[in-house]
Amino acid sequence: MNTLKSKLPPMGTLGPFIALIVACVFFSLQSDRFLSLQNFSLILQQVMVVGTIAIGQTLIILTAGIDLSCGMIMALGSIVMTKMAADYGLSAPIAIALGIGATALLGLANGLLVTKAKLPPFIVTLGMLNIAFAITQLYSGSQTITEIPDGMLWLGNSFRIGETNIVYGVLLMLALYLITWLFLRETAPGRHIYAVGNSPEATRLTGISTDRVLLGVYVLAGVFYGLASLLSVARIGAGDPNAGQTENLDAITAVVLGGTSLFGGRGIILGTLVGALIVGVFRNGLTLMGVSSVYQILVTGILVILAVMTDQMSRKGVR
Repeated sequence: MNTLKSKLPPMGTLGPFIALIVACVFFSLQSDRFLSLQNFSLILQQVMVVGTIAIGQTLIILTAGIDLSCGMIMALGSIVMTKMAADYGLSAPIAIALGIGATALLGLANGLLVTKAKLPPFIVTLGMLNIAFAITQLYSGSQTITEIPDGMLWLGNSFRIGETNIVYGVLLMLALYLITWLFLRETAPGRHIYAVGNSPEATRLTGISTDRVLLGVYVLAGVFYGLASLLSVARIGAGDPNAGQTENLDAITAVVLGGTSLFGGRGIILGTLVGALIVGVFRNGLTLMGVSSVYQILVTGILVILAVMTDQMSRKGVR
């Protein structure tokens, strides 16, 4: 019998959208400035780097893995591309390609350790976090790089729609989400990612190479971290070796709040975008209310725990 409940999306999918709407309503009642288009544009600018990192993080978590190194890999990518332009005079496109190549290479290293050495993703990426941090500091000399060609900063520019400034980098982030959504929904490799997360052994028995899928996911995640590097450089106008130290947890937070299961195999990429926006809305709203940043971190932590509890309860419900 078809009931209204059976026709509605599962709570893991619908929940993040409801949470985002409730948060927006709450903060609109607390501050007259919250509902302005300019403020929403600012929120998108604030989440575009973490939101792009979170795309790669989502792909990995869908396979029942996790990547703790994503933020530091992003920071290394930003240093590589800015150093190549500043020290060697390379053109912006070539420098950007080398930076993304560096992040993809570290993604490949993570994937090889997970698939060939059979090490747990948590341990591999925890080690890679420290490796990427050390390389970033050594290669940059712990110095911020500011002599950057204009072509590397273009995504930080904006255009106006009415009275609202829209940053080009935000459009890139949204386009990446749309492309990834289509990839996961409409292509065989995308469906294989879900299959590996649901049951690696059953997937292997169907003739799909689970190692190849995992390796591809980690490399693709590295590419997204490289694109996030470019957005970070464009946003702050420099290559900062101290960037990326909290982005790994922020990205995981966005993925979990977006309804992707930490146990793999369940979740939608657009939910991650909503999760990133939830974090951005809470931080922006609390800032407008004059709440200390310490409490903003506290609220974010509570949201993550609630999201994981919801995931656990939904899994028990499926069983």
